[in-house]
Amino acid sequence: MSKGSLFTISAPSGAGKTSLVKALVERTDKLKVSVSHTTREMRPGEVDGVNYHFVSEGEFMRMVESASFLEHARVFSRYYGTSREWVESALNEGEDVILEIDWQGAAQVRRLLPETVSIFILPPSRATLHQRLTGRGQDKPEVIDKRMAEAKSEMSHYAEADYLVVNDNFDEAVTQLQAIVLCSRLSLVKQGERHKQLLIDLLS
Repeated sequence: MSKGSLFTISAPSGAGKTSLVKALVERTDKLKVSVSHTTREMRPGEVDGVNYHFVSEGEFMRMVESASFLEHARVFSRYYGTSREWVESALNEGEDVILEIDWQGAAQVRRLLPETVSIFILPPSRATLHQRLTGRGQDKPEVIDKRMAEAKSEMSHYAEADYLVVNDNFDEAVTQLQAIVLCSRLSLVKQGERHKQLLIDLLS
């Protein structure tokens, strides 16, 4: 069995990352999303263990000290981290894994696992980004203003990714993300592992 591939997908808040990833996973077989640990409050409609593993700051810090995270970062005064054990297990089972993480986390993962495929998602405009954040109806105006102020800094890191997707048309953006995943599966290294015996037979 060939080992799965690891993908990081980063975007400013409001760019539509979560909805895009959900649609991508529904359309693509053998593709999982890692459920991150976080110290932020649970939002309406979220489920512990499904959207995030919601933990206290003390518990999160104990996990950091025990090197339980593949990556972790502080975003908007809250901590987020990816379970090293879960990711490694899924990859070893031949599953492709997506990490929905910010640019800081993506950089940490690339340092540890250089073969990781990184993707950055951008909104089509700042006006659209503001509209999407406001349309959630979950955050206070001052929170939205803070997120907009941070967005420019976050988006400046797009150049660190391998692929760039602009979420203007949702279906088109999902199709582009799926193309990246499928293309990765056809790399020489992956195909060489997957069809090792065939290559031996053909060339013997």
